[in-house]
Amino acid sequence: MSQSIAAHPDRLLPADPGTRSIARSLLERVQDLPIISPHGHVDAAVIEQNTPFPDPAALLVSPDHYVTRLIHANGVPMDQLLTGAASAPASREIWRQFVEAWPLFEGTASGYWLRTQFNDVFNLGADLSEMPSDASYDAIAAKLVEPDFRPRQLFKDFNIEVLATTDDPLDNLASHEALTDDPSFNGRVLPTFRPDAYLNVAHPSWRANVDRLIATAGDGATGYAGYIAALENRRRYFVEHGAVSADHGVRTPATLKLDATEAEALFERARAGKATAQDRDAFEAHMMYQMARMSVADGLVMTIHPGSYRNHHEPTFTEFGADTGHDIPFAVNYTEAIRPLLQDFGTAKDFHLVLFTLDETVFSRELAPLAGFYPSVYIGAPWWFLDAPDAMLRFRSAVTETAGFSRSSGFIDDTRAFCSIPARHDASRRIEASFLARLVAEHRVSEDRAHELILDVVDSSPRRVFKL
Repeated sequence: MSQSIAAHPDRLLPADPGTRSIARSLLERVQDLPIISPHGHVDAAVIEQNTPFPDPAALLVSPDHYVTRLIHANGVPMDQLLTGAASAPASREIWRQFVEAWPLFEGTASGYWLRTQFNDVFNLGADLSEMPSDASYDAIAAKLVEPDFRPRQLFKDFNIEVLATTDDPLDNLASHEALTDDPSFNGRVLPTFRPDAYLNVAHPSWRANVDRLIATAGDGATGYAGYIAALENRRRYFVEHGAVSADHGVRTPATLKLDATEAEALFERARAGKATAQDRDAFEAHMMYQMARMSVADGLVMTIHPGSYRNHHEPTFTEFGADTGHDIPFAVNYTEAIRPLLQDFGTAKDFHLVLFTLDETVFSRELAPLAGFYPSVYIGAPWWFLDAPDAMLRFRSAVTETAGFSRSSGFIDDTRAFCSIPARHDASRRIEASFLARLVAEHRVSEDRAHELILDVVDSSPRRVFKL
């Protein structure tokens, strides 16, 4: 069997020998820096309780919608890929389906990350296509039961310094508190305030969530006043437990400033089940304005992740639930949509607003110009369908000529897949080295300055933008 291409030291670096040499030098400067992960979806309890990982299919196939969506697109029913499905086959059979489909992942970002994990984390030593499915399954399964192959040890082995989770506003954050108080754990696992299900009137549990929120944290107030007070109180609780940001997975980046009377009327119509679609959009846009106001007051970095048509295929959502591979991007408008918020808070002292997109046409047209003027605005790293090697290069080319390097967030892995974190950060560092090497080779940036810039992009930017 041949060695996996994931072991090649020059993967993702430029093909031109001279430029590649510069990129190697730049990569060496940052390759061993600690991982700063200020936005992701790993469950803090898994780290706190040091929970063993499940079998290979349950770890690497079923929960990864990057993986299941492409296999499903090529004819495999979804219930044959999800370990929790009622008619799911045994994990070993799911793994066989995955190995048979492995050639489909050539050229994809998920194929690159998985190949890197197989080589660097699971030490397979050969490409998946060159091993019988049972052999690769058994090799990974054996790794998963090793005493040192647990989340806490891997947190250390992966050289993670900071890992942010994504948490419900009413979460008691007990796991975060336990990790902070544990002298044997040296990393930082930070909660992130994620209030989508409490702001989006269209969410099926919105009314129940709002009732619980007001009862729990409304300080005895009722109605809209209690709702606002409760959100402010829960944000404060998160800050007290180490949170540095509040994240918003909204459909669009629309913002709207309403007076209290208008907002209360919308709120009460929604609670009575009488809100129109226009009412729902207006209320969420107003609450995004309110979230910015609160961030100015409490210091939480505000991040916005818009532009995904969630649960595009209703039959799949009905049978298998959310996050099963059929969220589809659509075009967004930032310039007009975010303006009401920026009118009042765009130049507010110490307010940080990180804008992400799944529509890469807005990188150069809207986000770079916005970040190039407003002190509060930073450009979020390529996210979801765009955190792929070529898309990351397009991103860097699109935003740098207008906004430079200082106005971007640093890399965001945005993952639930704990074992993929080092692969994703390594890929980002290689792409940054490749982009800067081209600028050096074209005599647009000096090599000494490129070495300073890559340190800033990889390490200083996420610390600066997320107030770490």
